[in-house]
Amino acid sequence: MRFIVLALALFPTIGLAECPAPPDVRAEMLNLIAKSQAAKTYSDGRRVSGEMWEVWLRAPDEAAQEVLDAGLRRRDSYDFPGALAEFDRLAAYCPDYAEGFNQRAYIHFLQGNYEAALVDLDIALGLQPLHIAAQSGRALTLMNLGRIDEARVQLLEAVDNNPWLSEAALLAEGAPLGPKGRDI
Repeated sequence: MRFIVLALALFPTIGLAECPAPPDVRAEMLNLIAKSQAAKTYSDGRRVSGEMWEVWLRAPDEAAQEVLDAGLRRRDSYDFPGALAEFDRLAAYCPDYAEGFNQRAYIHFLQGNYEAALVDLDIALGLQPLHIAAQSGRALTLMNLGRIDEARVQLLEAVDNNPWLSEAALLAEGAPLGPKGRDI
């Protein structure tokens, strides 16, 4: 009985429901990656990037969507502890939904907790290998941990999947993840 009361207190929106498995979006993401790679203009590329976000932000059920949206609102109003609590709830309720972990990683990143961010990003990418935002977030996290070579490899993968990422600028000559020095 104590567990039920505790569960309802921690997860009032969700209660004792079980999160359904997230839909398989691999084919949809592969199509969006192809559209991104074929885009000819910045505007077209950014539009496809937005379509990718629409896929990632589609929660498995209404309860999960409510928690995700609440966390995003808290994040957007700089209530990072509140956002983290919502994303913790989402990850506990939907442990197979990558975006819960990706958003929690972003909060950890914003708070400078790069090790925790990396753990969540690895989970997100294990669940959704084509989550390009998690790929680029992982690259930024590795960069902040001083793991430059790994960060470069990860960002190259993300940019290959979506050449319109703003983080691509980090790969330019002279940028933090740019090419190493030249031979004389």
